[in-house]
Amino acid sequence: MPLGILNPKGVEHVPGTTRYFDCPDRPQIDVDGHSGLKVDRSGKQPIILIPQPSDDPNDPLNWPLWKRDLITFTLSFAAILATALGPILAANTLTISGLFGITLTKAALLTGYFLLGAGAAATFFVPSGRIWGKRHLFIIGICLIIASSAWAGSTGKNYGSLAAARAVQGIGAAPFESLLNAAVGDLYFVHQRGSRMAFTNLAVFGGAFFTPILVGKITRSMGWWWTFYFVSIFMAATLPAVFLLCPETTYRREQKLNTDTTGEDQALANESKNGHSTEQMLEVPEARQGGFVIFPRSSALQPIGNSATPKKSFLESLSLFDGRKTNERYWVLLLRPFPLLANPAFIWGCLIQGTMIGWTVLIGVILAAIFIGPPYLWREVEAGYAYTGPFIGALIGYLISGLLADPLAKYLTRRNNGIYEPEFRILLVIPMLIIGCAGLFGFGLTAGLVITKKYTFWVPLTFFALEVAGMVIGAVSSSLYIVDAYRDLTIEGFTIMIIFKNIFSFGLTFSAYDWVIANNGIRTVMVAAAIVQVVVCLLSVPMYIYGKRVRAFYHRNDLLALTGLR
Repeated sequence: MPLGILNPKGVEHVPGTTRYFDCPDRPQIDVDGHSGLKVDRSGKQPIILIPQPSDDPNDPLNWPLWKRDLITFTLSFAAILATALGPILAANTLTISGLFGITLTKAALLTGYFLLGAGAAATFFVPSGRIWGKRHLFIIGICLIIASSAWAGSTGKNYGSLAAARAVQGIGAAPFESLLNAAVGDLYFVHQRGSRMAFTNLAVFGGAFFTPILVGKITRSMGWWWTFYFVSIFMAATLPAVFLLCPETTYRREQKLNTDTTGEDQALANESKNGHSTEQMLEVPEARQGGFVIFPRSSALQPIGNSATPKKSFLESLSLFDGRKTNERYWVLLLRPFPLLANPAFIWGCLIQGTMIGWTVLIGVILAAIFIGPPYLWREVEAGYAYTGPFIGALIGYLISGLLADPLAKYLTRRNNGIYEPEFRILLVIPMLIIGCAGLFGFGLTAGLVITKKYTFWVPLTFFALEVAGMVIGAVSSSLYIVDAYRDLTIEGFTIMIIFKNIFSFGLTFSAYDWVIANNGIRTVMVAAAIVQVVVCLLSVPMYIYGKRVRAFYHRNDLLALTGLR
């Protein structure tokens, strides 16, 4: 029972459990006894590279760290613009309601349609990402956002057209919500992922809280439609950077070289050994040789490279497709995320990440109801400035998770005799519980009283900031755990989490005002939400204790194989 984590009985090794530090007595040997492993010796203590990189110069794990960080930064900047579209109307609730002649609920649903679009699209984008990689989806998403944002700005007072544009914007944002964190798993070793995962989550969530601060001022000075036009313009400027600086991060590697993955990679290795990939690659020689391929041809599998594989030129790296990553059929991959709901780890991930994001959306809707009426009578600018606190909260969450994620994992691994367990990532839920739930309770107890001037408006907004900080920490914790514990199911896992949080958030936008009215105020609704969140966070205790046994059980009883989807 290492550090409170129960070992499964009768199992020598569980995927995800790895030797982290190089052992002086058994140099370069992992928990399975494999020798000759590659080690990072840049720090005080050598760290075994997890996953093990191949000898192929085109393996993203072999790229210079500055190049991998540049890719992460560029995609994260695009993600800021994409996900900022979610709450872009938060400061304009009253303006949109008045101009379009609609209720506050219908105005809030314009955010809900964005969430529905993102959740639905993730279901269909993920199989494409599995088969052809992530690069083409990021570029397609950017193009959709450019077009739909220009569309949204030109809708005039047509509510139906604006609602449809919002849904398409959600579709465009889906690749960044579902695949950005998965790309971190492609680009970095376990000991490098924590701070990068914190950064990508800050991009996905933090930008969303900075947007309303700007939107209020833009609306007052130029009109609400310019908020969409600016997104279209800036995203158009970002498209060349993503196309030129962000090559494909998905890489098909042999299972024996990667202690961080199982399942699909093993199947791919078997395909290669059986000669299928060679035969198929002959159909598309330019793909086999790393040529420039804009559109996929045939069903050619990406070749498994080695030290003799020529390094791709810059022009070759611009290809949208460089071969299939799997031979599995699209419809099979389309259904793969859903059986994962039988695995407690993915249910935990959905709850930890999805509920807190949902409460954030709920608070955003409630803020409009609090401050647009007397005694404050806030307009767009003041409502936008109210998001300064949540934005600072997102930064705090980023700093806490970024400072704790990797150092905490290293410390616990040392305490565990050099063996890394993915469950160490779950301990980040502790600051989430303390900070985030305090924010929920505090907002619930004070928000309704600002109308009577018992509290100044900064009190509930400060608690809102704490709630957002907890949300970011929880998102980092759950994302890291899924990436480290279920590397071969990362994309499917993120898909399930996105579908859950977007449907949950949509339901809250649909019912928020009715709930507040039916329960005679904000206090009852938000305190109930806080109690639910405490229970959700406490589910991390059994997940931490039994997580390794869960991994072992589902390694022996593969859900995808049992349902015919592997």
